[in-house]
Amino acid sequence: MTGEETTAGAGPAGAAEAKRAGHPRHDLAPLLNAPVRLSVVAALEPLDKAEFGFVRDLVEVTDSALSKQVAALEEAGWVAVRKGRVGRRPRTWLSLTPEGRTVYQRHLTALRAIALG
Repeated sequence: MTGEETTAGAGPAGAAEAKRAGHPRHDLAPLLNAPVRLSVVAALEPLDKAEFGFVRDLVEVTDSALSKQVAALEEAGWVAVRKGRVGRRPRTWLSLTPEGRTVYQRHLTALRAIALG
């Protein structure tokens, strides 16, 4: 390496630049680090709403596992849960909130930035 060659981020100027921009990992949503929660949010993203059973089957988890993960997402304000009936049968519908969509998109953008460097 000659005196004129530089390494990305080398020296005080590179460190200052990296600090200003920040690493994309800071935009990851820790709640979405769980594979089931990420899968639920990904399943709901293109839909207005989905029936609980549909999401359960799509994500390939049990009712209790899905309920636990949905409760965490609902507590964060990222998933809305609506209960009702179809005929005499009780049903539960899940949907992403606007905040949930925003967080999911930011999470995906951060993952892409990390993966692509």
